[in-house]
Amino acid sequence: MELAERNAAETLAREQARWLADQGKTLAALEELASALNLPTVPMRIECYDISNFQGMESVGSMVVFEEGRPRSGEYRRFRIRTVSGPNDFASHQEILRRRFRRARTGEEGSEEELRWKMPDLVIIDGGKGQANAAAEVFAELGLHDLPLAGLAKEREELFRPYASDPVVLPVTSPALYLVQRIRDEAHRFAIAYHRDLRSKRTIRSAFDDVEGVGPARKRALLRVFGSAKRVRDAPVEQIAAVPGIGPKLAEKIKAGLEA
Repeated sequence: MELAERNAAETLAREQARWLADQGKTLAALEELASALNLPTVPMRIECYDISNFQGMESVGSMVVFEEGRPRSGEYRRFRIRTVSGPNDFASHQEILRRRFRRARTGEEGSEEELRWKMPDLVIIDGGKGQANAAAEVFAELGLHDLPLAGLAKEREELFRPYASDPVVLPVTSPALYLVQRIRDEAHRFAIAYHRDLRSKRTIRSAFDDVEGVGPARKRALLRVFGSAKRVRDAPVEQIAAVPGIGPKLAEKIKAGLEA
């Protein structure tokens, strides 16, 4: 049942993406979203933010950009959370929003920095009312009172505007709902990919750091040959010694260190 449900969800996501690939339908979805959220303009540029962590460790944030309903992967950004300890979703969102929008405001009009961080027509936060209100506090702090903002809660797929008592509920067959779900899912995927990458690097570092004589260059050489610290540990000393820059004596130290 779990496999069937997952397959159905993936098939639906592909069909929604194929449907939205039609430019006319995408524009209709954007117009519907603008109407539902009472936006001043059709949101041709949308940014979405998500937070990922594992039990509060290695917290990261993601920013994805969609223009005219299509992803602009070259403008995606990743953030390591610096100032927040533990799994605090509200504070983590506030940190990455401050970092992102302070940069946008420091560039002079027409400058490379201003163009690289141009302002969106709509910001979507992965989360509900609390996340939306926390983001609104940052926008008020930075003087961005007119920047449209909404939180998308996953449980019921409701859109929350800051400080509004009731959510915006789009019909389940709504093209606008398909679009915001796709954008939110892309932000989630991008955040998780970055988080996994950091966890993997941390695991590799911890495996080799206690082995004297193995610096960054030798780590890279070992991983190019074996692919992981576990495979290095399981390999015969002779194979480890054959890696360029290692040799028999260091290979024995590496083997003993990893087994320990």
